Amino acid sequence: MASVALAASIVLAGCDTDQVSLATNAKANQPVPPKLLAAMVEKDMDLQSPMLVRLFKQEAELEVWKQTRSGRFALLKTYPICRWSGDLGPKVREGDRQAPEGFYSINPGQMNPQSAYYLSFNTGYPNAFDKALGRSGSQLMVHGDCSSRGCYAMTDEQIAEIYSLGRESFFGGQKAFQLQAYPFKMTPVNMAKHRNNPNMAFWKMIKEGYDHFEVTRQEPKVDFCEKKYVFDAAKAPDAKRDLVFDASAKCPAYVIPEDVASAVREKQAKDEAEYAKLVSRGTPVARMNTGIDGGMNKIFAAKIPEGSTGLSEGAEGNTLQMLAMSKAPGTIPGHVNPPKPNLDGAAATAPQEEPVVAVAAPAASTRVAAAAPAEKSQEKSQEKSQGGFFSNLGRKMGIGSADTTATSPPPQATASVAPATTTSPPTAASRLKAAVTRFVPGRDTSKDAPKPAVAVAKPAEPAKPDTRLAATRPALKPSVSDGAGEATQIMGAAPVVQSNSFDSRFGAVK
Repeated sequence: MASVALAASIVLAGCDTDQVSLATNAKANQPVPPKLLAAMVEKDMDLQSPMLVRLFKQEAELEVWKQTRSGRFALLKTYPICRWSGDLGPKVREGDRQAPEGFYSINPGQMNPQSAYYLSFNTGYPNAFDKALGRSGSQLMVHGDCSSRGCYAMTDEQIAEIYSLGRESFFGGQKAFQLQAYPFKMTPVNMAKHRNNPNMAFWKMIKEGYDHFEVTRQEPKVDFCEKKYVFDAAKAPDAKRDLVFDASAKCPAYVIPEDVASAVREKQAKDEAEYAKLVSRGTPVARMNTGIDGGMNKIFAAKIPEGSTGLSEGAEGNTLQMLAMSKAPGTIPGHVNPPKPNLDGAAATAPQEEPVVAVAAPAASTRVAAAAPAEKSQEKSQEKSQGGFFSNLGRKMGIGSADTTATSPPPQATASVAPATTTSPPTAASRLKAAVTRFVPGRDTSKDAPKPAVAVAKPAEPAKPDTRLAATRPALKPSVSDGAGEATQIMGAAPVVQSNSFDSRFGAVK
């Protein structure tokens, strides 16, 4: 403990009180877990060797890389992200709820051991590139508590591990570790799926840095000029002055080391060839999602009632069930607010049986359905429409009154009509027979009087058709209140979850 305190005093000399507490705060001073220490030994890493972090929104994953004794970085551990907010794409302005994308540098002063969200570190947004474009925003963090309004949120247990790894790297002499934030893993498949996204030009630019890291397994040197990223720039052999970069100014004359440049070119040529094949084969373009705020890793979504992965990759069927039974990587707080599903998209893909029946109903059915309160379900509106159809038919045939049906209580209307009968109206032969029965002179109609009543009574068997409709619908979730789920929730959608208290908790930092 004395050696740790001494190392902290050396590394953090000149820092303010919060930075000094990096070594004295109990939460911030938790030891690296034994399993991680064992993994470092297996991968030939030192505890205090430099680290690097990569984030992926679509996959909802955070990767921690550590430098091995060979000098190259290797993946130590992948953490599922509990919650991120916004959309795929960079942060543009304060309050847009966007989690940033790009390359950022994390130094000891950005580590916050006294965060309102257990532990956190500041991403460093906006960097020089963001500022050159006039982008605004502040206090964009990676923190615990699993809630976000522009941050990358982990569980408290996860951020404790990540924080401890960063702390040890600082104690080992690393002045800052690099944070690379991406919309998704920059593979040909993902680039093809998102080829029509308006952010593609920006994504191709940061993919350059992604490729540099992939081929070298070294932290890419990042500079900015002409409002763009420049990676691994070096001065030319005959240059007499050091390079000076300004994000808003013209780029100085620079070169990229040939071994790096050639490896990157080779990788990009392969990626572009694969991309062209995928596009030529008609790889579907990812649907532009609106109304969805961020994403959540499927391991967390599987453990939350009506949980949704949002813009992150989801899971279905047995995979989701298995995830629900597996152990969560940390404690999920009760106030977690999962991404809300895209109701517009769900409505567009919902079965069209009910709208077709409702549209096919005559004008009288619309008047009858309009008498119901707005909160009634589509099923009840449909049943009323069918009731109006038969009432109108009965009025024309001289049986009953449409006005009486319209003023009848809803239970009677819904119980007296079977949805299946709306698709089979009386045939011309049946109407002719009824007319003959009523108007042929000398015919004794008293014996035939019960027949119309029997014909009208037949539709009053809702059990069989209603059972058929119920069989085509998924069962209501336990968390949906009785009598409300079927009327207010689109099939496959998640119920409204109470918003957490994020806005009142010091802007995700402090």
